[in-house]
Amino acid sequence: MPALPTLPRPPLPAELLPGSLRQRIGERLENFRIPDFTVPAALARLVARLPQQPPTHVLTLALNLALGRILPRDTLAPLAGHHLQMRVLDAGLTLDFTLADQGFRRATPAAGRKPDLIISATTRDFMALALREEDPDTLFFSRRLRMEGDTELGLLVKNTLDAVDWDALKAKFTGRR
Repeated sequence: MPALPTLPRPPLPAELLPGSLRQRIGERLENFRIPDFTVPAALARLVARLPQQPPTHVLTLALNLALGRILPRDTLAPLAGHHLQMRVLDAGLTLDFTLADQGFRRATPAAGRKPDLIISATTRDFMALALREEDPDTLFFSRRLRMEGDTELGLLVKNTLDAVDWDALKAKFTGRR
């Protein structure tokens, strides 16, 4: 049976740009900072009334894409079966999730029972945390990131985020070392 031909690798979006433009965009992105903002209160009230399942599904999908790639599954094993809640304070979002054998999934809050760990911050602060613009300790000690509940689980989440090699991940996607 003849070997199947290999298809050429499509160019990365950055490779499609001329050199000087690519360099200018790269410089701007390296110096980009998330501006201070707050989700308008009227929008937050509206979002709080909407079903929370769709944004929770997006969160668990993103976590599952990262699980095993940049989030070490074995390190996160102690989270298994625990009810975690992420509150986006200025956006009116409350996202309940858990880690199961198949990965992260939506958790159904039990009546009268608090989540094992609640992580709260604003939209801007969660974005800054995800983009490594802010460090979890800085946000925590400035009272912009709050954790309630099981402190061991909170430390596990924080230490896992700190252990991710974000520079290696960035290099993988941008092609720069």
